[in-house]
Amino acid sequence: MGFARIDHHRNIRRGFPEVIYCPGKTTEQIVGIFVALAQKGNNVLATRAGKEIYDALVATGKYDNLKFEELSKAIYLEQEKLPLSKTAIPIVTAGTADLPVAMEAKVTAEIMGQKTELICDVGVAGLHRLFDKVEQLQTANVLIVVAGMEGALASVIGGLVSCPVIAVPTSVGYGANFKGISALLTMLNSCASGVSVVNIDNGFSAGVSASLINRKCKN
Repeated sequence: MGFARIDHHRNIRRGFPEVIYCPGKTTEQIVGIFVALAQKGNNVLATRAGKEIYDALVATGKYDNLKFEELSKAIYLEQEKLPLSKTAIPIVTAGTADLPVAMEAKVTAEIMGQKTELICDVGVAGLHRLFDKVEQLQTANVLIVVAGMEGALASVIGGLVSCPVIAVPTSVGYGANFKGISALLTMLNSCASGVSVVNIDNGFSAGVSASLINRKCKN
């Protein structure tokens, strides 16, 4: 999409941020796209962005409230304050190594006006840590579960709750994980009903999907 076209079109989907996927683009291109999108007054989110891109945006002097979430490599600009959701979206990780993907989901959901709760390190290798979180999970309208290795956590949680589970396979794991493919296949083959799966390491799509579901719920 060229700059001219971006500049003449407004995001008509209320509550959706303008989003830039940064890999494959130069810093100059990203800054130009970001500035063009921000001029319309929408919230803007740049995913998989390096610190050099954040520094280049800061150097423009245009944005006092620009933020960089270093773990997920997400840059975001909140210009439109959205009503905050009544119910939080739990984002559950199997391990600490899954946090970058979980944080991408968290940033995405929050810029879409959602409250979130991060629950970490409750994977199948330490499943006892999940027990005191079950009641909290059962009150949610939708969950995000982020797991690598064999990706079994999504099935475990899917069998404990009666709400949609958005499963995110990560590329965390030894060789037979095949950079997330084993976790992806486990989640796709889950026998727990209500588990939907996004692409490997795609915290962004999980954040969007969970936000859309949570918005439709009355509580």
